[in-house]
Amino acid sequence: MTNDKDLQSARRTIDKEIEALRMMEDELNGNLTQALDLMQSTKGRVIVTGMGKSGHVGSKIAATLASTGTPAFFVHPGEASHGDLGMVTTNDIVLAISNSGETRELSDIITYSKRYGIPLIAITKNPESSLGKNGDILLKLPDDGEACPLGLAPTSSTTATMVLGDILAICLLERKGFSKTDFKQRHPGGKLGAFLQKVSDLMHKGNELPLVYDTALMQEALLMMTSKMLGCVGIIDKDRRLLGIITDGDLRRNLSADLFSKKAIDIMTKSPKVTSPNTLVAEAVKEMNEKKITQLFVIDNNQPVGIIHLHDCLKAGVA
Repeated sequence: MTNDKDLQSARRTIDKEIEALRMMEDELNGNLTQALDLMQSTKGRVIVTGMGKSGHVGSKIAATLASTGTPAFFVHPGEASHGDLGMVTTNDIVLAISNSGETRELSDIITYSKRYGIPLIAITKNPESSLGKNGDILLKLPDDGEACPLGLAPTSSTTATMVLGDILAICLLERKGFSKTDFKQRHPGGKLGAFLQKVSDLMHKGNELPLVYDTALMQEALLMMTSKMLGCVGIIDKDRRLLGIITDGDLRRNLSADLFSKKAIDIMTKSPKVTSPNTLVAEAVKEMNEKKITQLFVIDNNQPVGIIHLHDCLKAGVA
């Protein structure tokens, strides 16, 4: 049963947080470009720091930066005061987050940055705060209150901070021309890693390829098809170019007493669907699903160099 008061509260929260994001959008200025220039040119890492909820958001920002091509990690300001400042080098830059700008736990890392000339990017709603004044570059958060009706729980402010972190990561990603291949190298495990694999990572190749020449009879083609157990056989010419394919479906459609004496080239499906080694496995799966087929020959320089089967994609967790 739907509670109308709950829905009204939910919509007020959404509206309030959208309002904060719109305010931040209107206040974006050249400081963003300066911050991006600094982050892109640094020879070290982006050290993200923040206390409480700002710290939780900061951890996510550091992780997003690192996974999209900008070396970064999170340093807890409390731990920084007890030895972790040694993790920060003069080649790094510091990205410090505090909604109020007066978080006392940040004082040591701010002082350390100033002492050693480490650039400091400040994220706060208050330019006149300690953090705002000490930052070399200020990225201002919207000062529009919280979605929390008590005005206490960090809600709109943490959402705005999270989005600002995403802005930095995406802008840097686009500046660097960060690709899907780059992304995969940083996400080798899990479902995401599986979806970012290339066809060349999963395809059968070499002696596993079911291929016969265009002069072969169906008896030879069927023996090849059976021995490789991929549900098909490819027909190639003398230059090893793929002319066609024979699948289980082609066999059923052409069943007759004289099938074995026919030439494979007369039974094959011409101009079969193919893919390339650099195609993402997820894209190959989409192609197979759309065409209602279970395998694709992989072509490079007009020659078959592999074959990928839907079952391989299932085992890899893609399909």
